[in-house]
Amino acid sequence: MRTLSLAAIAVWGAALAGIGSAAAAPNSGAVYAVTYFEAAAPDIGKVAADLRQFAAASRNEAGNVSFDAFEQIDRPSRFAIFESWQNKASADAQNAAAATVAFRDKVQPLLVGPFEVRNLTGFSGTGAHAEGGRDAVYVLTFVDVFPPGKDQAAALLRQFAEANRKLPGNLLFDVLLRVPGIGNHFTVVEGWRDRHAFDASLMAASTREFRQKLTPLEGALYDERLYHALW
Repeated sequence: MRTLSLAAIAVWGAALAGIGSAAAAPNSGAVYAVTYFEAAAPDIGKVAADLRQFAAASRNEAGNVSFDAFEQIDRPSRFAIFESWQNKASADAQNAAAATVAFRDKVQPLLVGPFEVRNLTGFSGTGAHAEGGRDAVYVLTFVDVFPPGKDQAAALLRQFAEANRKLPGNLLFDVLLRVPGIGNHFTVVEGWRDRHAFDASLMAASTREFRQKLTPLEGALYDERLYHALW
């Protein structure tokens, strides 16, 4: 797997609507997003194989920073992709690339629903990260808070990320902000050396303090999902 730059996903056209609104991170021009999709049970293996091939091809596209594919640990029918592109122009070119069109056409009929895209901008992190091995665990968490608490939540998330990057076994810990929006929807992306390191992080003082303070601000349940990388 290529080193994650947390970053995420340029969008794949009408089926992955939203590339036009993908935001550039301050001072970088980079485009980030995250995409989720779920395969029908009989087609999990085929979707996984197609996704591996698509990820490999996309990494060779001009302007790509990172392109990583994941399968949810406790529900293998669910997949996620993280992409980072140098700018919107390179993201748009990816959208029109032959590999993107082929992937979309092959996979869409095998899914139980449409691709779900979250366009994002950098908030905390998105720098270079440690490489993960085959035992690595990656975590995607969607954080939704009521608008009046967005500034408090932002401060809590920044502190949380800074503290947990220092924990044993951490590979990455980045926070992204959804765009367009009003600043109350975040995506947290974590990488851990293995499941033991992740489980230990849950009992760290920084995690417990963060969750205790965040919960009263939440507009939706804390949506945390664990993944393995698709090699």
